[in-house]
Amino acid sequence: MDMEKLKTFFTTAGVNLLMGIIILVVGFFVIHWLIKFLRRSKALAKLDPSLQSFFLNAIKLVLIVIVVLSAANAIGVPLTSVITIFASAGVAISLGMQGALGNLVGGITLLILKPIKTGEYVQIGQHSGMVKKIGAFYTEIVTRDNSLISLPNSSLTNTAIVNYSREGISRVEVFFTVGYQYEIDRVREVLLEMAKKGEKVLEDPSPWVLVNKCSENGVEYAVRAWGKAEDWTNVRFYLLENGKRALDEADIRIPYPQMDVHIKQD
Repeated sequence: MDMEKLKTFFTTAGVNLLMGIIILVVGFFVIHWLIKFLRRSKALAKLDPSLQSFFLNAIKLVLIVIVVLSAANAIGVPLTSVITIFASAGVAISLGMQGALGNLVGGITLLILKPIKTGEYVQIGQHSGMVKKIGAFYTEIVTRDNSLISLPNSSLTNTAIVNYSREGISRVEVFFTVGYQYEIDRVREVLLEMAKKGEKVLEDPSPWVLVNKCSENGVEYAVRAWGKAEDWTNVRFYLLENGKRALDEADIRIPYPQMDVHIKQD
């Protein structure tokens, strides 16, 4: 190779390298400006914060890959080779991270469809508690005893979710069994008056009392009242405690389990 060809080679390579560097610098600047612009856009502000972060990171990653491929092409690296490497790496990563990808897809589904939201009280399978965080891979809920449970998002999209908070109010139902000797109307009056006095019990829908069943030990009454979703526990404890007190004050007794034994003698 003579000096003229060598000079031409290095000149061309230098120009290509300079073009690649320029593409990288300008591309990263444009990406930074575009992400900053999207972060301030009103359309993105309507989305859930976790979903905003995911979309911004996904857009940023795609743009970075495009800029890197463009710079590599400007330098003279064959795009087919680079794309083949990226594709092979993508297949290997996806096979090794099937569980994580399933959780990621589940997280996106939860953030878009919104069957649950942060702050809502839910039951998912055998776990119940308040939703603390919906992450990209895991959803965190805090139970009544203040335990933190992290559930994989893929499991949430494949199981039934009971949302106690979505409708705003919840019905509370407790049961009392009294003896057969007491009049139904009297028992209903005592329990209904007690329920209506509850501070957390809603007036509309109003509480009501009905005979649930007649058992071997007595007549079982169901007391049904409504309260705000966040007051469910307080309403239930109020009905149980004050229902017992109201029956005692009215001299209506809760019977012990009993059995009549008849002895027949020859």
